[in-house]
Amino acid sequence: MLNFNYYNPTHIVFGKNRLRELNKLVPKTAKVLILYGGGSVKKFGTLENVIKVLPGREIIEFGGIEPNPKYTTLMKAEEAVKKENIEFLLAVGGGSVMDGTKFVALAAGYEGNPEKLLTYGFMPVPVKKALPMGTVVTLPATGSEMNSGGVISHNGGKFPVFSPLVFPKFSILDPTLTYTLPPIQVANGIIDTFIHTVEQYVTYPAEGRFQDRTAEGILKTLIEVGKKTIDDPTDYDARANLVWCATNALNGLIGAGVPQDWTTHMIGHELTAMFGIDHGQTLAILQPSIWKVRKEQKREKLLQYAERVWEITDGSEDSRIDLAIDKTREFFEDLGVSTRLSSYGVTKEKIDDILIALEKHKLTKLSETKDVTLDVTRKILEEAMGGE
Repeated sequence: MLNFNYYNPTHIVFGKNRLRELNKLVPKTAKVLILYGGGSVKKFGTLENVIKVLPGREIIEFGGIEPNPKYTTLMKAEEAVKKENIEFLLAVGGGSVMDGTKFVALAAGYEGNPEKLLTYGFMPVPVKKALPMGTVVTLPATGSEMNSGGVISHNGGKFPVFSPLVFPKFSILDPTLTYTLPPIQVANGIIDTFIHTVEQYVTYPAEGRFQDRTAEGILKTLIEVGKKTIDDPTDYDARANLVWCATNALNGLIGAGVPQDWTTHMIGHELTAMFGIDHGQTLAILQPSIWKVRKEQKREKLLQYAERVWEITDGSEDSRIDLAIDKTREFFEDLGVSTRLSSYGVTKEKIDDILIALEKHKLTKLSETKDVTLDVTRKILEEAMGGE
């Protein structure tokens, strides 16, 4: 097992009817900025209920944080923070709202040009202080409610931003707040959680036995509840399991002490930026094709994945791996998400444009072993194309 540090200070408040506990969690005298997205939190009464349980505080609202939150939008929120002397940030929404709120928290305490915060990749940004923040989760997917990172969109690219200063102080996870999500958003969230897990699991053996078994538990749970929670969104137990899987897939636990890949996410970000394909959809497109192209590099863990997650034990090694990849693709398709680039109107001629964008963003040596060059990425994209 690799050396690691593990730190996670976020207080999780999980279950039904927990919103009222916000009054104990948000400082009594704080001036609060509530950040949210496209309006569904207003439409379904979540925002109203949040404000109702925070009596005595001065509250400012900032709405309109888009999916794949834009730097320009977040800087408007940062202006509001400074103008109104905000003391606490509360994100009410899904991963984009939480990611955006983290960036605002950092930008508000940064003395230089906040645009520079987008240039540090997976390294912690050099910020010495950040506004405290909490979250109320309405979409299970990114795990942003219990980690210290986010992804921000700017000038046609998507940029990771990390700092231990933006672990949420608390996150409220009430599965009932997710009941009104459209099926495609639930499907995207299931896939995002699934890929977060395999990016830390299907790499190469590193004697992370606890991490592997925990990852396998997340994957098997998603397979069990995924279709069920889309078909019956008010099945509390199914949705609760999805919500908790999403949090644990990216709170650092299963990735501690083991190699991590992230090829799928890095290429997927370019597809979202370039073609507007949903993040979850890009992951469903890419993952089966990445495994096909990198079968040899991932052979041992793909065999483990086949046996422990899909219970495939018969046949040759190659046939077991191929069947596991096929079953993964079928799982995504059963959730209502196409796994071929051509289904989204992307043609083979666009592959060169994708590779140019990856090169521009210095994403030319991806994977847990840095062997996914642009030539390998081309093969992945060609395999992911499918029939046109």
